[in-house]
Amino acid sequence: MSRHNLRIGKTTLIQKVTQALKSSDVPIDGFYTEEVKEGGRRRGFDVVTLSGKRGPLSRVSSDSSTSRRECRVGQYVVDVVSFEQLVLPVLRNVNQGSDAAKKICVIDEIGKMELFSQAFIQAVRQMLAGSGTVVLGTIPIPKGKPLDLVEEIRSRKDVEVFTVSKENRNNILQDILAAVESCRQ
Repeated sequence: MSRHNLRIGKTTLIQKVTQALKSSDVPIDGFYTEEVKEGGRRRGFDVVTLSGKRGPLSRVSSDSSTSRRECRVGQYVVDVVSFEQLVLPVLRNVNQGSDAAKKICVIDEIGKMELFSQAFIQAVRQMLAGSGTVVLGTIPIPKGKPLDLVEEIRSRKDVEVFTVSKENRNNILQDILAAVESCRQ
């Protein structure tokens, strides 16, 4: 589900899964995106790491003139530097440590804004190529021009895709937890 229009509750679901896993002492790290509102209006999105660090992912652009170097999605200007500073250390460190148990890495979301970062794309590909990490991520439903990395992930044999809807979002939690647990075996 795309975060830009349907507001289905992917991030809320990811947070519930994360809390359930943390309370079972499962090693987990990663990040999620959170809406930033001012006066009831959406101003953009922040990246929040599971360790509690926060920084801007995007903000509504205040002027209509766009420099060619700006990364934009609709009305939002993406802060690639801020995103990379927060997220890349998390993605690179998730495999550190010597315990045998597979760690879980939360990536919410692998979407248009995040894909402006080539380093992020590379880090996600490396993580998926390795065997030490279970990735719990969100990807947008296909619409418009396909996003290469998203389609690559969607078509992988070792990926299970859950489609979240308003109807199933409250019941799907146990299915996702079961899938994550079976991946950790």
